Amino acid sequence: MTAYDVRSHTERLRNRVFSVVTDAIEMPGGEVVDRDYMVHVGAVGVVALDADGRVALVRQYRPAVRQVLWELPAGLIDVPGESLVDAAARELAEEADLVAARWDLLAEVHPSPGCSNERIRLFLARDIAPVPQQERHERTHEEADLELHWIDLDQAVTMALSGEITNAACVIGVLGAAQSRARDWATLRPATDAT
Repeated sequence: MTAYDVRSHTERLRNRVFSVVTDAIEMPGGEVVDRDYMVHVGAVGVVALDADGRVALVRQYRPAVRQVLWELPAGLIDVPGESLVDAAARELAEEADLVAARWDLLAEVHPSPGCSNERIRLFLARDIAPVPQQERHERTHEEADLELHWIDLDQAVTMALSGEITNAACVIGVLGAAQSRARDWATLRPATDAT
């Protein structure tokens, strides 16, 4: 494989979630071209399965697509020093009012590598229980209207394949969980393997 040497790196914009940068990259043949992309803090997502084989999905409004989407409980890796599985547990509690006793790593994906370095680590959470009422996170903004739905995993697969679920992490998580279940969970990795 050809080495693509980065000749310069210029930050154009920065906020708490991502920055937009321009890299001058030497292409095969020696031409140097500019490539813009987003440097993202990263995220985690949770496929929470209950004892009946149902997956916890939330409905959340997303301004960029101006739609309410089916999604996994998910969020940013934005707490210093927090492990990835702890970030996943935090997001599950905050967005779905759930805790899990068993955690496994399901998949690690780059959802949009043509324009971002974002990496999402997807965890499978089982042995689910509700967060006690007095310990529940107070949701604000788009999260204030989150709706939790328990969907049979096979139905969720159909929703993903029919285009009803379009969030990339949710599609991958649902299909990955169904495939892992079909293989008697042999494809799962320890939650601590997430990097």
